[in-house]
Amino acid sequence: MRKKQDEDKQLEIMRHSCEHVLTQAMIKLWPGQIIAAMGPATDQGFYFDFDTKGDLKISEADFPKIEAEMKKIIKKDFLFRKEKIPVKKAQKLFAGNSYKQEWLAEIQEKGQGSIVFWTGDKFVDLCTGPHLKSTGEIEAFKLLSVAGAYWRGSEKNKMLTRIYGTCFPTHKELDEYLNKLEEAKKRDHRKIGKQLDWFSFHPAAPADIFWHHKGWIIMREMYQYWREVHQRKNYQEVRTPEILTRKTWDQSGHTSFFLEKMYRVLSPEAKEWDLAIKPMNCDGGILIYKSKPRSYKDFPLKMGELGVVHRYEASGETLGILRPREFTQDDAHIYCTPDQVKDELKKVIDLCFEVYDTFGLKLDHLELSTRPEKSIGSDEIWERAENIMRQVLKETKIPHQINEGEGAFYGPKFDFHLNDSLDRTWQCATIQLDFAQPENFELEYTTAKGTKERPVMIHRVLYGSVERFLGIIIEDCAGNLPIWLTPVQARILPITEKQVKYSQEVLAQLKKEGIRAEMDESSQTLSYKIRGGQLEKIPFLLIIGEKEVEAKQVAVRQRDGQDLGGKSLPWFIKKAKELIKSKSLGLVNS
Repeated sequence: MRKKQDEDKQLEIMRHSCEHVLTQAMIKLWPGQIIAAMGPATDQGFYFDFDTKGDLKISEADFPKIEAEMKKIIKKDFLFRKEKIPVKKAQKLFAGNSYKQEWLAEIQEKGQGSIVFWTGDKFVDLCTGPHLKSTGEIEAFKLLSVAGAYWRGSEKNKMLTRIYGTCFPTHKELDEYLNKLEEAKKRDHRKIGKQLDWFSFHPAAPADIFWHHKGWIIMREMYQYWREVHQRKNYQEVRTPEILTRKTWDQSGHTSFFLEKMYRVLSPEAKEWDLAIKPMNCDGGILIYKSKPRSYKDFPLKMGELGVVHRYEASGETLGILRPREFTQDDAHIYCTPDQVKDELKKVIDLCFEVYDTFGLKLDHLELSTRPEKSIGSDEIWERAENIMRQVLKETKIPHQINEGEGAFYGPKFDFHLNDSLDRTWQCATIQLDFAQPENFELEYTTAKGTKERPVMIHRVLYGSVERFLGIIIEDCAGNLPIWLTPVQARILPITEKQVKYSQEVLAQLKKEGIRAEMDESSQTLSYKIRGGQLEKIPFLLIIGEKEVEAKQVAVRQRDGQDLGGKSLPWFIKKAKELIKSKSLGLVNS
């Protein structure tokens, strides 16, 4: 694990260095017309935001020219030189750049010195590093796309030009990544969702999802599976209001730590906002806990909720169903005694693995995120919570990383990062250990000795967001959902009108057995109907001609291209129901 972390860090440094080369090239190509704003390395590469003057517009058509200039800078092997300078000197160095001046004002306010990096003797940027020794150490790179991005992600600020790129140690790795990018474009869940009539978007509800009939079938199946798992694990399912009072959000700390994401509501009799639409389900669940006295005999008390939440994500942050503003959080809160905490954390981890195995997703790594700079609760309870989570990691021996300062404002957390079929990583499950909110809301339970104590609270999601998780699954399998999730599990294709009556009998029997089926009665040719079924990614096409009517059979053709030939209807129903019940990822003999 340490070796991978070191390799990832070195790759991040290379990408960050390449981002500086991009900026230097842009300023060289368009002197006086480009103002450099900011840009970091990312998990997939790097980006940089530029403010352009006059009529200058940068597009992907400019990439060959920009890349050629970047190659010149790399070939010259300029040294990256770090220099610590007073803020006033930096302000003079970046005179005329309002974006750097804004940063420098914040640095000055904190009483810190500024750090700049020189690339050669002429190009300099405000940056803390680290970087490679020189530009010549940068290997294979590629500019990928251009997009608009608001300065610091706020729609109140100016729209800038963002250039995305990536960088790898070898050309082979770069080529592999670019091939995956092309495959990812084909698998884009927005494209597939539109083609298959699962969901759509409309300006009337910006960044929210309109679920069509077939897409809502998939969501219902996701909910049903969640309910089956949680009933088996003795969770109570609850539902809490979507709007709670400002006083409640003040008490939990969300108005202090999460207000910029919250939709605020002004009730008719109020002069200023006094209600808020929930961005998460915690507070409502806590109020259910407080609705009656609790005893240690009730513990562990597990309450789960498929709660609809709203978060105001900036327009540049939203992305289809992967990041909408309204989504369903498959939340659960576990209330337990201090002695039960470790076992309950381990049980949730096991449950995460069970769910991800069902969908064929594998763990890339687990992150322990520790206390952030802004948080609630005492040093003592934070140290206690983090120590417990470290012990759990040690005892379970799960590969993990430490993500310093990225915990929830009320407690440390585990984040599950999963791999998909394109070797991309996605953060899904979150498990948070919370000693602070029970204190905020004065939660109590009666101990075996008859005394009153505070319970410990575990927050957790498995899917994370049901919508986002489904988006990941769609892209992972390129829309070829497991049969239990597929909206139409079988389509009957009569070859001529003569087979329609028998086809209707088959359809009725499939529906009676709980198999989602439909019939294509169009006058199109059989090859056209088959092609249509394949494009719609239907698992089974049941072809019925004269021979099948006489033999009381169906000719089974699978989505994976296998032609199973003529089969009795009971045989097909048995096989289909076995695949559905087992949550199989494949089809018959696949």
